[in-house]
Amino acid sequence: MVYLAFLFFFNLISCFPSSHAQNTDLKLPLRAVNLGNWLVTEGWMKPSRFDGIINKDLLDGAHVQFLSTKLNKYLCAENGGGTVLVANRISPSDWETFRLWRVNESYFHLRVLNKQFVGLGNQGVKAVSNTPTHSETFQIVRKDDAPNRVRLKASNGFFLQVQSETLVTADYTGSSWDDSDPSVFNIAIVNTLQGEYQITNGYGPVKAPQVMQAHWDSYITEQDFKFISANGLSAVRIPVGWWIAQDPNPPKPFVGGSLKALDNAFTWAEKYGMKVIVDLHAAKASQNRFEHSGARDGFLEWGDSNIDETVAVIEFLATRYGGSPSLGAIELMNEPWAPDVTLDALTKYYKAGYDAIRKHTNAYVILSARLGPADPKELFSFARSLNRVAIDVHWYNLFTDMFITMTVQQNIDYIYNQRSSDLDSWISANGPPILIGEWTGEFGAKNGSMEDYKRYTKAELDVYGGATFGWAYWSYKCEENHWSLKWMIDNNFIQLNKHLTNL
Repeated sequence: MVYLAFLFFFNLISCFPSSHAQNTDLKLPLRAVNLGNWLVTEGWMKPSRFDGIINKDLLDGAHVQFLSTKLNKYLCAENGGGTVLVANRISPSDWETFRLWRVNESYFHLRVLNKQFVGLGNQGVKAVSNTPTHSETFQIVRKDDAPNRVRLKASNGFFLQVQSETLVTADYTGSSWDDSDPSVFNIAIVNTLQGEYQITNGYGPVKAPQVMQAHWDSYITEQDFKFISANGLSAVRIPVGWWIAQDPNPPKPFVGGSLKALDNAFTWAEKYGMKVIVDLHAAKASQNRFEHSGARDGFLEWGDSNIDETVAVIEFLATRYGGSPSLGAIELMNEPWAPDVTLDALTKYYKAGYDAIRKHTNAYVILSARLGPADPKELFSFARSLNRVAIDVHWYNLFTDMFITMTVQQNIDYIYNQRSSDLDSWISANGPPILIGEWTGEFGAKNGSMEDYKRYTKAELDVYGGATFGWAYWSYKCEENHWSLKWMIDNNFIQLNKHLTNL
């Protein structure tokens, strides 16, 4: 493949002298913080970054549903795709949900459950194409004083209309916004993504480079590394996306500049005596559906066919930073999702990624455990066959009903009991070193007091301190205060220096 044979020669030049002896001085366990939302966008961490985008609620991956005002029925891709659109559903579900691919601020492709795109057919409107073209492009026209009321203009210049519950065509020329108009729909936005793809494609090729460069230059600076080091931390974990390997000219809509920011991070880390864990947070085709995987529309499509190109990204990182005294580890992939990412495909990729790194450095290689229905210890035997390998697990008391219904004390007890027991069992199983690569001061029980948060984070520090490779707080900065380590330190919610001094 051309992609594997040629990753811009300029980028393949290492920034640091090559040395397989690097990283022998790595002192474990590491105490780290994630630099989330810096080189891989996560909109929830700073929503204002999206404020300058026109129609910012209609970004790539937005899940939308269209209710015909005339029929009071939902537009539906029959069978989830592969045939015609109808308008006969009383309540919406997967077949009635369309994922946007944004062309510009008002033109879109509509992707259905089975991954086809809505377009014009000989008779009616169909979802049969696997690749969007001009015929699969629609303008979403919003009513000025009621933006949730829309009409869909097709590529032939006519509007979609529901002639009946089973016949949807693109041949309407009317202009009314009345409920009785067959071309009028109420749009419901039921899910959105705010990742790197969404922000760069949302701002467009002219404005996105300016917006992103301003963010990279200001969000994390040398002063932040100085602050992190001064508070007793020994490392940073830096999420990166697959497109960084093609900087300064990554595929559209991504823009160049993140590689220079990563170079700066290594320079600052060396100055302040810190290590860097470079974490491939976003693999091409998405390994977990989430916005932080660089997903365009929320489909998980990473698999065997993507292994070679993902290994190429890892080798690029190993080539560039393998000689840096600050390189602590390279993490091959963040949070692959089970069962969609199979264990067989994952271990095949992990072995190839490990081999690629070993050609350039003996830095630690970190294998992320799968999220979802997977055994956290499933990688242990595989990891034992490799040298200087650690397993990354992410521990949040969040996201499930179990944690939401727990009291503050129950959340704290869960850390001291269940989390501690799990960690002890993994260590006693003679497994590889464990990294708790993501944890945070937030927990399921809402409205906790300052004292509650102090006790909770103390419990995490007490227990997670036993992780043999170390831990990394998520994240250094975040507008959700308890997710921001800097805010937690500045506001005395976490006694980090005191805790680390007492170890």
